[in-house]
Amino acid sequence: MTDGQLPKSVLARGVMVLRACGGSETALTLAELALCTGLPKPTAHRLVGELVRLGLVERTEAGSYRIGLGLFVLGQSAPTVRELRDAALPYLGDLHEATLENVHLAVPDGTDTLFLEKVTGRRATPIVSRTGGRLPAHCTATGKVFLAQDPRPPHRTLTRLTPRTLVLPGQLARDLALTRARGYGVNLEEAEVGISAVAAPVYVRDHGPRPIAAISVTGGTRRLDVDRMCARVCAAARALTRALSA
Repeated sequence: MTDGQLPKSVLARGVMVLRACGGSETALTLAELALCTGLPKPTAHRLVGELVRLGLVERTEAGSYRIGLGLFVLGQSAPTVRELRDAALPYLGDLHEATLENVHLAVPDGTDTLFLEKVTGRRATPIVSRTGGRLPAHCTATGKVFLAQDPRPPHRTLTRLTPRTLVLPGQLARDLALTRARGYGVNLEEAEVGISAVAAPVYVRDHGPRPIAAISVTGGTRRLDVDRMCARVCAAARALTRALSA
């Protein structure tokens, strides 16, 4: 990225730093922040220092930077997200107790699926997802639920995360047609090797035909009985839909 492509406002550049910190699984050094954002190192240093003073970014003992508690608090105060998560948590908890696997609440975010909540436990299969994290929609069960409502083919190169990721537009289109027909999405080791998932859409009355969210169960392919799991996931999604539409 060149300086000519960088936003001119200080606010926009500060947001770039926040997104870089939030998008990384580990704390970033100043050099890594500058590389991720394309900002000159002195500019990145000045901006991240101000964000640290505001409590939106924190500096580790090793001198790296990560998202701070202040930004977490701000994010939790967003009413739409808070109300959806609060309404969904009882159903996510019941689904986890019944399956002993990872349960997600996700929403669409551009070309990604964004995980608003993850309920897991010691007996659940370890997976890469996390609350606040995201994955490409085309290779996740929740993402397919969202994409299935959009008949237009994706106008971009699809990222391959595993050998089973559907990256050819025709393959994905057939899978999305199947998702629409059966009412739930399936990911068979398309985002992570050895991991599969089933997801069902959540709707709100008077919100149009598109789902506002999706609920999924994710676990080891050998342990996850897709045919049996789809009934549980669909039932939980329908129950949450009724609660949100009451």
